[in-house]
Amino acid sequence: MADIGIQEISVGFADIDTSDRLTLARTFDYFQEVAINHAEDLGVGRAALAQSRQVWILSRIGVLIERRPKFHEKITVRTWPRSWEKLFAKRDYDIRDATGNALVRGRSGWLVVDIETHRPLRPQPIVETLPKNEGRDALNEIVNLTVRENLEIVGERTPCYSDIDFNGHVNNARYVQWIQDITDPEALVEADSMRLDINYISEARLNERVELWKAPIEQGFAYEGRKKSAQNAPQNVGGTTVFRAELKLYADIP
Repeated sequence: MADIGIQEISVGFADIDTSDRLTLARTFDYFQEVAINHAEDLGVGRAALAQSRQVWILSRIGVLIERRPKFHEKITVRTWPRSWEKLFAKRDYDIRDATGNALVRGRSGWLVVDIETHRPLRPQPIVETLPKNEGRDALNEIVNLTVRENLEIVGERTPCYSDIDFNGHVNNARYVQWIQDITDPEALVEADSMRLDINYISEARLNERVELWKAPIEQGFAYEGRKKSAQNAPQNVGGTTVFRAELKLYADIP
């Protein structure tokens, strides 16, 4: 049993923007893959949980990019379980360069959910079997984002085949692409470092229209995805919240 899941990667052409550096969305893709593979290695992956009619669901994650690796740069993507907090099984991540310097750091909170009832279960019976990794912290908190009042609708997405994952709903990393697509491209390209915190609140399925809402905050933007409201709903009021996020962009390391 490996305490840490590790994947060696060379940053590819599909991973970069016009700055020749890794994008935020592809960072989330990296973390998703290494976490899934490590859970399998630890014996708590998709197949193992399915035997007891359970599934892992990502509930919230925060990622701080301190330096964006460049095209063809050799990096190491790592992940490890980090105990639990209430109903959340914590998992940390980082990306290191060839000399071992941490470029990206993250922490996520996962729920163990009953497949039939869709209700979250206590994660302790699973997490207690995993490596403790005491003192090995990438980020110190999982942010619970609150409702903002000044959001304005800026777009809409209808989930299609490419958005949907094995569980039948929009993949968590796909929402990060949606966030990028409603953010000033120049600001994303020019940012040397950035932090995204995102809470996944409810699922969106194939062809369920999702309104995208946005508001400026200090050094960045707040976002919400809301299921399309009924035609007779009041203006400036969306339907069920799907995700809530905050992105901060920096000219250098915060």
